Amino acid sequence: MPHFLSLPFSNVPMTPTIPNSHPPPIPNPPMKPTPTLSLLPLCNHLHETKQLHALMIKTSQISDPYAASRLAEFYAISDNGSLQCSEKLVNSMEEPYTFAWNTLIRGNLKKKNTHKAISLMVQVLCKSVEPDCYTFTLVLKACTSLVLTETVRQLHCQIVKRGLENSEFIRNKLIHVYAVYGSMVDARKVFDGSPDMDIVTWNSMLEGYAENGDGELLHQVFDKMPQRDVVSWNTMIAYYVRVGEFVGAVEMFRRMQEERICLDGVTLVSVLTAVTQLGALAQGKWVHAYIRKHGIELDDNLGSALVNMYSKCGCVDGAIEAFDETKKKSLDTWNAMIGGLAANGQSLEAIDLFSKMERSNIQPDTITFSCILNACSHGGLVEDGLAYLNKMKPVHGIEPDMAHYGCVVDLLGRAGMFDMVEEIMKSMPMKPDAIMWKSLLGACKTHKNFELGEKAGLELIELAPDDHASYTLLSNLYAMANKWDQVPKLRKSMLEKGIKKPPGCSSIEVDGLVHEFIVGDTKHHRSKKIYDMVEEMEARLKVAGYEPDIRQVLLDIEEEEVKQTSLAHHSEKLAVAFGLISTRPGTTIRVIKNVRMCSDCHSVLKLLSVIYNRDLIIRDSNRFHHFKEGSCSCMDYW
Repeated sequence: MPHFLSLPFSNVPMTPTIPNSHPPPIPNPPMKPTPTLSLLPLCNHLHETKQLHALMIKTSQISDPYAASRLAEFYAISDNGSLQCSEKLVNSMEEPYTFAWNTLIRGNLKKKNTHKAISLMVQVLCKSVEPDCYTFTLVLKACTSLVLTETVRQLHCQIVKRGLENSEFIRNKLIHVYAVYGSMVDARKVFDGSPDMDIVTWNSMLEGYAENGDGELLHQVFDKMPQRDVVSWNTMIAYYVRVGEFVGAVEMFRRMQEERICLDGVTLVSVLTAVTQLGALAQGKWVHAYIRKHGIELDDNLGSALVNMYSKCGCVDGAIEAFDETKKKSLDTWNAMIGGLAANGQSLEAIDLFSKMERSNIQPDTITFSCILNACSHGGLVEDGLAYLNKMKPVHGIEPDMAHYGCVVDLLGRAGMFDMVEEIMKSMPMKPDAIMWKSLLGACKTHKNFELGEKAGLELIELAPDDHASYTLLSNLYAMANKWDQVPKLRKSMLEKGIKKPPGCSSIEVDGLVHEFIVGDTKHHRSKKIYDMVEEMEARLKVAGYEPDIRQVLLDIEEEEVKQTSLAHHSEKLAVAFGLISTRPGTTIRVIKNVRMCSDCHSVLKLLSVIYNRDLIIRDSNRFHHFKEGSCSCMDYW
């Protein structure tokens, strides 16, 4: 720890003791308004403030502690001020009051000079200036961005020594800083020792448990709260989102509505994040309707979240509406819309929007180029993709990173341009990562380049030995090449390493409720009708000339009939069957899948979109598939 962060009087016990009696803090000087001070708010430039300062020196007003302190405050806090001038002014005062020191600490906090803010506290103590509750609150705030556990404990002792531990500002900030450091035992001691706990105290404790992932104690505190405000509910919803319990986040949101708590932007962004992950479009539309009904302005965060939600639910029209309704679009908003168009297969529209963004004089960043290169990849636009890659550095000053090269490898692999792929991978300033090898392996599988595909698969397993997808993709390649002797070797390697492939899980939202299915699922309350529909689907597919692609069953199953049944019961097919029996004819069916869709399911869904005259939108772990009239937006490449 740097020496200047060590507080004096370190002989004070680290465990807080009963506070000693101390004289009250020296009060700020009585307010003496002067005509000169009244001109401070009119200063729009630093030179004007300095002219006022010179006038105060000339008229001896600077000798008045109140006037000097207020000028120092204006220098430190004003956007047109100067922290250096404020510090010089405070150092020139014979006996600066606590208010003046607080001003300097505030100014440094505003400039994010956290170490300097803490060092000023050391000066305060060394100069025998009596800090007040605001001094400690400010310095504790500075400590939240630094890992200074001993410094915080010393500050805590100084607080107790001065009898300030019952200040609600200090108490809440102590709980917060201890929680940030993960010292929840210390945070709980402060909480339990509080004679009067306001809503901020309870929320501070709640946020501490949420940040440290202690769900049990989090719920205990939440249930015991005498009252809850929007911050309390936001903390709970954000916790559920962070730990991936998206259904829990939506349920907490519903409880919040039942208690008639006014929603704010933070609430809506968190809920939209959960809805996005669930693919619960109806609930996302409800949030959008709520925003419109209550006239809530779509700022860049909320607008981006709404665009992202619609995009990842496969509803491009909704995303465009949300984008157009966002009046003050940030770069994040543009990126969300460009990325949404790209993910949903509307590559040309994404390129047009990128051009519009450039005409609006908005400077793209690395994420923008990832989105636009991804659009080129999804659309098979080789020349456009290479052109964007080549203009990144010379035109926009952005050095291409792994994500950008990965998009280009995916783009060239889609086109079967493997010589160029290998050339780029060798010339890159960094080594290919697992994602890039995975992309190349997928391209080799599509174009049946088994030799390069095997090399990519082995490289992938070496880089990601614990990723089940590495083994599954290579197994797929071996199966296509009829190298069945290699498949059990891979499976044995997975078993020896304790790697398990998660079961395919697909979810579909019907009437505002999300239904989940796994392969061969029989737990759903409408299971019989679902399998009746599966049988109907199989019969109609057979009439349409469908032949099951049994190469997709990587288990060593000999019986052809068993292989075909396994394929028929894949989770996305069960979800689609449920959608067909639960929605009106012509309704679009949207399904979210946790892993990559197999080729057989892809072929089946193309046919089903014709047989049942339905638009089917499937979001798997790799990309979106919009099935319509027998074709897919991915152009049979994923």
